[in-house]
Amino acid sequence: MNKILFFATFFIFSFHACNNINNKETAKKTVQDSELSGNVTVFLAGSLFVPFKEMKSEFEKLHPEVKILLEPAGSVTCARKITDLKRKCGIMASADYTIINKMLIPEYADTCYNFASNEMVISYSDFSKYSEYINSNNWMDILSKEDVIYGRADPNSDPCGYRTVLLWKLSEKFYNKPSFCDSLLLKDIRYIRPKAIDLIALLDAKALDYIFEYRSVAEQHNLKYIKLNDSINLSNPELSEFYNTVEVKIKGNKNNNYIKIRGESMIYGITLLKNADNKKTTKEFFNFVLSERGSQILKKNGQRTIK
Repeated sequence: MNKILFFATFFIFSFHACNNINNKETAKKTVQDSELSGNVTVFLAGSLFVPFKEMKSEFEKLHPEVKILLEPAGSVTCARKITDLKRKCGIMASADYTIINKMLIPEYADTCYNFASNEMVISYSDFSKYSEYINSNNWMDILSKEDVIYGRADPNSDPCGYRTVLLWKLSEKFYNKPSFCDSLLLKDIRYIRPKAIDLIALLDAKALDYIFEYRSVAEQHNLKYIKLNDSINLSNPELSEFYNTVEVKIKGNKNNNYIKIRGESMIYGITLLKNADNKKTTKEFFNFVLSERGSQILKKNGQRTIK
């Protein structure tokens, strides 16, 4: 009986001791979490807005004193906010890692981290002309028709814009269609928008029949789309040699300066800015984006991830 009483007393003491330790650890963690506060400004590609909005929500629940401020725009426009307008932000996430490398490093940032990929598609609706006939083989003929209206992003503002032109140039070669790119460059220019995400409203309003868009965005917005051949959709790293045979020029940081963009498989990049305010909290959100949970959110929203 004495032995039973001894072990019972020992168990109760041990339980309370462990519980006190756990409570102290929880309290310690709460104190650590409460140290994160303030605003974190993120300039990001429009195609990343949906998954980043979900990351923002989860991070703010974990850290109630933190506010993540998302500013979506074309990736080139995001970079110019930093270089030309001298806007401060903590993080920039670009649909093309080369924009960070060419426009921000080394003056505004130290390192670019590659974290996601995508592919080009052609999105449409049930009201699009010839939607019942268009496919991955005849889309060039249908988009060339006079009664068909298509939209695209501005190459000088958004990587989706210059990737659209690269896609056309690759299509000329792959399908042996000389002058196809030049003909589309001159067609429907009034429907060029600063970022590709802006085109979705025009498609919904039946003002456009087709838009050139990222696959992840089409899936996030439940758009119908045509999957294009890997040789032209800029998705396959194994086809980089063929992608590299075409190029476009976009406006650089200065009026008469141009940046040459060569075709390559799509790689998204993210960076921490040197002059970021609230650096501790900014770095924590940056790490959250690149964490396993961040990758899960990207994948759920149709965005392939890169480790």
